[in-house]
Amino acid sequence: MASQWNDKRPMAPHLQIWRWHPAMLSSILHRASAIICYIGLIKVALGLLALALTGKLPMEGLIFSPLGAFGLFVFLFAFIFMALAQLRHAIWDKGAMMDPDKNNAMSYVMIAASVILAAVITFIAAGVV
Repeated sequence: MASQWNDKRPMAPHLQIWRWHPAMLSSILHRASAIICYIGLIKVALGLLALALTGKLPMEGLIFSPLGAFGLFVFLFAFIFMALAQLRHAIWDKGAMMDPDKNNAMSYVMIAASVILAAVITFIAAGVV
């Protein structure tokens, strides 16, 4: 297919060309986390508005159910991961940790720390711990 390419501009790389690595995953997760945080904060704002107007939380049964705990976990994971990604960008701005092996290790640590912290906070909020 590349031999038939007659445009002077280079072809965009495809996922079949690039090998998946942790830094790529953390970049995608960072973008997804931003979307999740925006949606979650809009829901929190609407819930607080409804609480202020009516004096009770909308869908209170759903919020305090296992499905609500899962939603809290996802929101907390996204929020914590975004914070750690911003910290990673601050480290990169200093010119540190740019080596691919260190970058991939930092991506693994970010993902693991986000899952663990989100799980701990969710368990505490749900009253399990």
